[in-house]
Amino acid sequence: MADDQQLCGYPEVAAHLGISVRAARSRKSRGRLQKPDDTSVPDRPRWKPAIFQGWRPVGRGFRSHLHGTSQHEITPSG
Repeated sequence: MADDQQLCGYPEVAAHLGISVRAARSRKSRGRLQKPDDTSVPDRPRWKPAIFQGWRPVGRGFRSHLHGTSQHEITPSG
């Protein structure tokens, strides 16, 4: 995919959401994360950072009091 540098994997998504990588994988498997933008590598879905801007998970395990109201930005690794 030509936009490799602009996509985020589980570590970046988990950091943005304030959850573990394992929890991010679990949420994806249960359909609680947005559909990945790139699934060309098995078991390594990747998302465009814009998908998670302003998005906050709701539900068990998310410690919203630690995140306040500030917007966190995902920075793709690469």
